[in-house]
Amino acid sequence: MRRLSAKQIIWLKVVIHLAAFVPLLWIFISINQGWFSADPSKDIQHFTGRMTLKLLLATLLITPVARYGKQPLLIRVRRLVGLWCFAWGTLHLLSYSFLELGISNLALLGSELISRPYLTLGIISWIILLVLACTSTLWSQRKLGKGWQRLHNGIYIVAILAPIHYLWSVKILSPQPMLYALIAAILLALRYKKVRQWWR
Repeated sequence: MRRLSAKQIIWLKVVIHLAAFVPLLWIFISINQGWFSADPSKDIQHFTGRMTLKLLLATLLITPVARYGKQPLLIRVRRLVGLWCFAWGTLHLLSYSFLELGISNLALLGSELISRPYLTLGIISWIILLVLACTSTLWSQRKLGKGWQRLHNGIYIVAILAPIHYLWSVKILSPQPMLYALIAAILLALRYKKVRQWWR
């Protein structure tokens, strides 16, 4: 298999941007056309949450694909996918805040996040993604030195908490959240030695 060139990586980034942005357009079209169910706020929350999980899993998938597929340049798209993961995670949080609670009840957000354990897991995951997004630049990498990689291994915590958040939020054993949890477990298992070393 031929290695991807720098030019092909650029085109791959374009494809990733489109793949991450087009679903947002689909949400607006669905709202306008009335394609959602009788509870569109829940539909939007679940859709944005699933997009976050998909991008999270894609971020975790890049490294093993690059390593075993002998595509070192593929690592260059990991930051992009991670930033889109954070963007969709933020949309997921905003959809809950504004569509579920409502603008007039935003003061309840803090108490809701604490009183509902699955929401607590969700906000912890989002905070970690926020930190990773803010420190994803080359400048941050140079400043943090060896600590940068240790910090960004925090993605493993998100890979554990986010699927649990999804499983817990649906309140029933549904195949889709279980599938996300299974894929996350497999991707973490591929990093068993690294994760074990990080926890020491």
